[in-house]
Amino acid sequence: MTEQNAAASGWLNRALNGIERVGNKLPDPAILFAIFMVGVWLISAWMSTMTFAEVDPRTQQPIVVQNMLSGAALTAFMANLVNTFVTFPPLGVVLVAMLGLGVAEYTGFINAGLRAILSVTPRMLLTPVLIAVGILSHVAVDAGYVLVIPLGAVIFYAAGRHPLAGIAAAFAGVSGGFSATLFIPSSLDPMLAGLTQAAAHLSAEPGAAELVINPLNNIIFTSASTVLIIAIGWALTDLLIEPRLRNKVIDGDPAELPTMSPLTDQERKGLLWSGLAMLISVALLVFSIVPMDSAWRAADGEIAAAGAPLMRSIVALIFVFFLIPGVVYGYIAGTVKTHRDVVKGMSKSMSGMGYYIVMAFFCAQFIYAFGQSNLGALIAIKGANALKELAMPMGMTLIGIVFLTAFVNLLVGSASAKWALIGSVMVPMLMQLGVSPDLTQAAYRVGDSSTNIITPLMPYFPLIVVFCQKYVKDTGIGSLVALMLPFTVALLTLWTLFLIGFWWLDIPLGIGSHYSFPAVNG
Repeated sequence: MTEQNAAASGWLNRALNGIERVGNKLPDPAILFAIFMVGVWLISAWMSTMTFAEVDPRTQQPIVVQNMLSGAALTAFMANLVNTFVTFPPLGVVLVAMLGLGVAEYTGFINAGLRAILSVTPRMLLTPVLIAVGILSHVAVDAGYVLVIPLGAVIFYAAGRHPLAGIAAAFAGVSGGFSATLFIPSSLDPMLAGLTQAAAHLSAEPGAAELVINPLNNIIFTSASTVLIIAIGWALTDLLIEPRLRNKVIDGDPAELPTMSPLTDQERKGLLWSGLAMLISVALLVFSIVPMDSAWRAADGEIAAAGAPLMRSIVALIFVFFLIPGVVYGYIAGTVKTHRDVVKGMSKSMSGMGYYIVMAFFCAQFIYAFGQSNLGALIAIKGANALKELAMPMGMTLIGIVFLTAFVNLLVGSASAKWALIGSVMVPMLMQLGVSPDLTQAAYRVGDSSTNIITPLMPYFPLIVVFCQKYVKDTGIGSLVALMLPFTVALLTLWTLFLIGFWWLDIPLGIGSHYSFPAVNG
């Protein structure tokens, strides 16, 4: 049995190494996005002459592929080029957050804090704790990408483990477990529920027009999924990913890599005062949030609503909550003498983002062209209609929704855009078969999360490549895809079975949820 396991492990490593080699032979990621963009132009010009019967749910008209090589499209592309870049969603998030994190890293606050944590944390629990933190980071929208993932590398390296394994574990939690939670709703819950309700109202079934979808209709399933994702990520990281990385040489700049030396008295004093400063900052924030008329709340008094000032200020709060303790630590520990050192820390963090900014420019232009062409929408709608026509048994249909979503996720990054396209077809269709919108939405969430971690079209994917290159300089798209592919395969397989198990055992998906339509009690 041991020999069989060794043979299987050897075959898997060879397959992943092959994927990595092929992927890394592709052009530089920035140029690859430029090539993709040109490909979208050419394909859109060819397919714009075709007529499609599929109806675009956004316009209720037959979907039309836009020719991105037409005069109007090209001039609009050039006119919007700068705005497309500067409004690229991850760009501002990354740069602003990194200003605060850069100061905290430059002064030594992060390094000292992690050394203190690692001194009392069992080595074997680092992986599950890191994945759990990644999953919980969803409450703060996209904060996990710029905060948890790089810290995952630092934690693993400081503990004597391979930093890329830390990035893989954190990435699996933040992005692979994007639809998981722990009884704490995120902005994704009301957004998806709203789209599900709109799709359900398209159905001609009796009672569909009055159907109300609870924003927490999947909260029990997504909370239970947290345990599954932590178990999958823990097993894969420790048993497969890290052993495979043993021969991967860490060749980053030694001066930039964290150390694990014991804390000095001055560092302990700095941590004490900086920790106190952070606690005071958090207490002031909480105190200002508590009143029902707080300016941090949405107009209806909600804190976690997507439009609430608090949710829109997450990145700014990350900047402040790392800047303040970073500066306090620097002055107490003696790593900062004047305000010029603080600015130097910010400047240093920005200099390390140069490559990411270049990639973000080309990535933003590609995503703009792909979205404007309607190619992604066409693929999503055709896939949903094809699944509808197959008329498979319930269990197979759920699996079909998961895998269709997983495939479309490789092409369309936005969770809301995908569900607006797929859900408008799948929700009414399955309601005709007696399937509740709650169950259809849960199947979508499984597929939406599972392939986030292997698609270069995910807006934060280039940033993760940059994080990896800090430790292993020759890391490319192929390296990251090969690193994360085992997580995708495991999540698609086991998470789908987990959902089917919920359905088979009739475990409630969430608050106010049902498995059948019309709802059948008992």
